[in-house]
Amino acid sequence: MRAIVVTEFGGPEVLIPTEVPDPVAGEGQLLVTADRAGINYADTHQVEDTYLSRTKLPLIPGGEVVGRTADGRRVVALVDAGGYAERAVVDRRSAFDVPDGVDDVSALALVVQGATAWLLLHHTARLQPGESVVVHAAAGGVGSLAVQLARTAGAGRVIATASTPEKRQLALSLGADIAIDADVEDLTGALRSANGGKPVDAVLDMTGGATTDQSLGALAPFGRLAFYGMASRAAPTPVSPASLLAHSTSISGMWLPHAFRVPDLMPRVLAELFELVSSGSLRIIAGGEYPLADARRAHEDLRARRTVGKLVLDPSR
Repeated sequence: MRAIVVTEFGGPEVLIPTEVPDPVAGEGQLLVTADRAGINYADTHQVEDTYLSRTKLPLIPGGEVVGRTADGRRVVALVDAGGYAERAVVDRRSAFDVPDGVDDVSALALVVQGATAWLLLHHTARLQPGESVVVHAAAGGVGSLAVQLARTAGAGRVIATASTPEKRQLALSLGADIAIDADVEDLTGALRSANGGKPVDAVLDMTGGATTDQSLGALAPFGRLAFYGMASRAAPTPVSPASLLAHSTSISGMWLPHAFRVPDLMPRVLAELFELVSSGSLRIIAGGEYPLADARRAHEDLRARRTVGKLVLDPSR
């Protein structure tokens, strides 16, 4: 089969289309013929070996596929690696049947980005009705869904950040009350101003660096910052427990694989998300489809912030 194989860690240039042997499913596994493979920002860290979990070479990157099993089931599944290929072996416990009303791009968007957004809002930030929430990278895969889910959860004010006017307009069209420039010099002041001059209750942050530092400065007493990535590849300033005490704020992290350790959590989250999409209550932003052979270009576009929404690979091309 054709796959993208990484034989040395690095940037997009290490993503090489290669012919490899077909994978073989073992006990407790399914062989899925992929119709589409999802592209996530975490994949760019995986091929650099800067992800939370260390990877070994050679590597077929990619953490999610949607396709058919040998018995004809249409499933979307998470994998530790191996998604950028025509076929993938998946753990049965990480495969979920896709309803007829949910297309391939939507299924891929929900299994990682949708579940991440839902868990960030409800489990990590514990957003309450009427509270204000900041969604950084609001035009991205997680952000575009988090804006909508925050509105569904009863947020009092949804504040989006994005890097271009077009992305900010998209965030507004998805339900954000206000959208501000992600690169503004005084982000703390801009976030408070966007909330009517008041500090904010919750922040969803996957940027790191100065964005995290300034977001913490914008939090209200008992405010929460939910940290789920470091796209800037710059670590935030370390925060001491005494500083949290002085401001009555909380910082918490969320990594999606841990959700699978909680019995029945992921099936419940996905069932709710599938229903929201099927009913038209949740809009999936299709950010672009790339041939498998163009995985390098997909990563280049993603890292350069040229994309919005959900990106996918087509293994047939």
